[in-house]
Amino acid sequence: MVKTSAPTNRSHVIAGFVITALLTSFVAATYGFGFYLFAQIVTDMRRDLGFGYTVVGTVTAAGQLGFLLFALLGTWLSTRVGGGQVTIGSAALCGLCLVAIPMTDSIVVIGVLLAVMGGTAASVYVPLVEIVGRVIDYEHRGKVLGLISSGTSYGVFVNSLLVPSFVGAGNWRGLWFCVGLGTLTATSIAAFAFFRVGLFRPSDGPRTAVADRAARDDSAGAGWRMILVRWVVIVWVMKFLNGFACMPFQNYLSPYLREGLGFDIDFAAQVWGVIGVIGMGAGFAVGWLSDRIGVRTSLVLCYGMFFVSAALLVLAPVGYLPLVSGVLFALAFYPIYGLVPAYVSKSASGAAATVIFGVTNVTQGLGGIAGNYTAGLLKSWTGDFMWYYVVIAATTVVLGTLTLQLPREGSPESAVGLAPTPPATDKDLSHA
Repeated sequence: MVKTSAPTNRSHVIAGFVITALLTSFVAATYGFGFYLFAQIVTDMRRDLGFGYTVVGTVTAAGQLGFLLFALLGTWLSTRVGGGQVTIGSAALCGLCLVAIPMTDSIVVIGVLLAVMGGTAASVYVPLVEIVGRVIDYEHRGKVLGLISSGTSYGVFVNSLLVPSFVGAGNWRGLWFCVGLGTLTATSIAAFAFFRVGLFRPSDGPRTAVADRAARDDSAGAGWRMILVRWVVIVWVMKFLNGFACMPFQNYLSPYLREGLGFDIDFAAQVWGVIGVIGMGAGFAVGWLSDRIGVRTSLVLCYGMFFVSAALLVLAPVGYLPLVSGVLFALAFYPIYGLVPAYVSKSASGAAATVIFGVTNVTQGLGGIAGNYTAGLLKSWTGDFMWYYVVIAATTVVLGTLTLQLPREGSPESAVGLAPTPPATDKDLSHA
């Protein structure tokens, strides 16, 4: 699975698995805890602290703004100080914010902390393409990035286990402390592992600081010029629409289930639990599939399931069908966030790939801001969250159409910079 030389094959394989597991835990913390824990217990925090849904919309939008700003900052820092340093620093900052939230009653302070955590979700993710490219072979990057993207589901699953007990006991503050300390512990272990594997050093081995800076700047400059490449622009638009549809789907799921449809907290926790459990394997499974049938085909399948998931919440949100919607959402949502970086990783490399993928996180942040505000406005105008799920269903159709416009990953039409050569047997919708 990992890039190896004969004398050190086993150690590199182990290193690859360890780094993959640690990166997955970072995504679990920054997305699962940093983004979605608030969404799961917002009803209880709102009751205790006394704020309305206008504040909820503002806070969730602030998280997207933080995502946007940190995506820019993370991209800039990664091309200068290194992806490993940015990833570790982002995870540590997220852990500190998680611990700080229960220490205050001010929704303003909580909003700022949530915005910073939303930012760390972006900055921890931006260097992943570069880091994975350094330790994982081309033909395995889809499954590895799919697994890492499923880290969110691990965090969501942990949330679903902890929320009923902590919230049931009226101790939502203890829940924040618990996940925060866990995140800081994982970050400490990861910092040691990154140092041992050499991820804090330049990828091309020892060289002068001037030469290293020049190489990074040249590659980064090539990445910024990728706006002239059609598939890059399509990917950026897709990420905008992903943020517009995917993030509000989860942000407003619990309020929609509990307050809009009348389900209790236990059922809402079950839905989140199903999303978490299915998502744990979905990213890896669909990533494995994408390594065989192509990223484009896999993305189309995911957007199809996403459409049905949203449609169920609009047309038939009764009985156990919201659980079915959760299953389909998990099968689509987590793989999507691994398939896009897999496409970039298979079509570009080095700092150019970091810049391209960094900008995708910026556009995703913009989409998330627009989506959260739109969802809040529709709730205010119509009194029902349902209408935003109608918008989500329509957006998935657009996303599927855009996916079909992408060239086969790794092909001459998609390759940029130091892009790797794809295997000759790689398949896709129009290149089977």
